Amino acid sequence: MKNKYVDFISDKHLITCIAGLHKSYLKAKKNITKSSFYSNKVDTIKLTFDAKFNNIDEESLIQAEILRQIDKSINNSIGTFHEQILGGIEGFEVGNLSGFDIKATNETLFADIKNKHNTMNSSSAEALFQKLARYADDYKKAKCYWVQILAKNSFNELWKGEINGKEYSHSRVFKISGDQFYSLLSGQDDALFQLYKILPIAIKDYLNSIEQDKSTKSNSALDEIKKETKSSKRSILDQITFENYSYYLGFDKL
Repeated sequence: MKNKYVDFISDKHLITCIAGLHKSYLKAKKNITKSSFYSNKVDTIKLTFDAKFNNIDEESLIQAEILRQIDKSINNSIGTFHEQILGGIEGFEVGNLSGFDIKATNETLFADIKNKHNTMNSSSAEALFQKLARYADDYKKAKCYWVQILAKNSFNELWKGEINGKEYSHSRVFKISGDQFYSLLSGQDDALFQLYKILPIAIKDYLNSIEQDKSTKSNSALDEIKKETKSSKRSILDQITFENYSYYLGFDKL
């Protein structure tokens, strides 16, 4: 029977991957209470500039900052989504914290997946090259890849060059863009495009198949902060600043 969605993984596996990512979204939204919103300290000086220079009211500004925190959390989950999708292709599997993200079941391929091309500093890049080179040395038939799902170009090439002042190269260590890696594993040139085109349909099918909890209170941080302003008579930004920095000199006067 022909698949409804894409040709390279089963419909069931795609929906399972979407369900996993949906859970990450729900968890991220549930987590934005006032306490979690404050956990990394809010830069209220930057928010003051944002409000004035971008002409944004304080409520909209804080809601945008909450969404930014959710987005930061979700970016990691998007990388996991791609790992799970690729691990569902016949002949491949996910690493499950084994030091690699994807491997061929016959150990002829190992890969480390990054969602964006610019997520590593030079020290991280050096450590990744060394790790992939060790896999290539340990598995003589293996090709090892640094995968950039969202890359600046479409490529599949040897990864060589200077990192932290040292020259690195290995005959079986490569860097590859997301489209080329999807193509490599699936044997279909347009595999990533297939996924992109079908996602709205598959996501809609998934959401229609589940009973969504309308009672879940998400992003309660702003409501909690506004509740405090009623008694303190502070502005929203002043309330956030006071609750984050009241131990700073002079800030207890807010």
